[in-house]
Amino acid sequence: MYPKNGSSFTGFILLGFSDRPQLERVLFVVLLILYLLTLLGNTTIIVLSHLDPHLQTPMYFFLSNLSFLDLCYMTSTVPQLLVHLRGADKSISFGGCVAQMFVSLGLASTECLLLGVMAFDRYAAVCRPLHYTVIMHPRLCVLMASASWFIGFANSSLQMGLIFLVPLCGRNKIDHFFCEVTLLLKLACVDTTENENELFSVSVIILLIPVTLITFSYGHIVREVLRIKSATGQRKLFGTCGSYLTVVSLFYGTGIYIYLQPNSNYSQDQGKFISLFYTIITPMANPFMYTLGNKDVTGAMRKVFCQDYDSR
Repeated sequence: MYPKNGSSFTGFILLGFSDRPQLERVLFVVLLILYLLTLLGNTTIIVLSHLDPHLQTPMYFFLSNLSFLDLCYMTSTVPQLLVHLRGADKSISFGGCVAQMFVSLGLASTECLLLGVMAFDRYAAVCRPLHYTVIMHPRLCVLMASASWFIGFANSSLQMGLIFLVPLCGRNKIDHFFCEVTLLLKLACVDTTENENELFSVSVIILLIPVTLITFSYGHIVREVLRIKSATGQRKLFGTCGSYLTVVSLFYGTGIYIYLQPNSNYSQDQGKFISLFYTIITPMANPFMYTLGNKDVTGAMRKVFCQDYDSR
């Protein structure tokens, strides 16, 4: 990703929603509120999972990982987007664009894998309860979480390496609100079919393998839940599974739409609005959908905050 013929090049212009100035004002307020809610919700999960001994389990270990990941993921795009929505200057430096691509792609890839690992954890808890502590040993939990982060950023490093081999033609306008690999390929001076095919192949692996693991795990979970004679137990497990699958559907559904559909069917305007879901809505929804409504978490919140209040 370098300027052709040694031409000067300083950065990119992120067009974002500049063709809809009225929408920009509304988006600024909405996204600011969602960002603050995301900071509050995910920070609460991280703090509680470290302070309350009852939440120091494999499930909450992965959830705190996911919360930290979502905080980083949203922070890699939203603050810059808020600045652009408030001002006329939509520019981003070359280094800033590269850093944003590397971080956001690495975090998105990591989340894909981590959600698959979390599905396996729920499968072990529901379908293998007697062996759960043996299967989900703390070392294995750390290994699976570490592997998700490593593979996610290895994929990002690979994509960045391929992008840097592509020469630019001096065009610097990106019709999006953040830097993305697929959009930078459109600015290239050469045929990028091989790069696009490689990106598609990796996206299939990163997206579909976790989806397959999730489908397998929750297929067995549903079968196990249907065997429970207690209606209360069924409602509790279906409620937990339903919340998780809602978040997963939002994240993977939008990711598959963006990365796995043919370019001929891709609408850039639709892509921008759908990108808001997996960059903003999903990180905000994660703690509120299936964590903060959990009795263990609400109990931990009362215990931690009431102790702080009583100590005063």
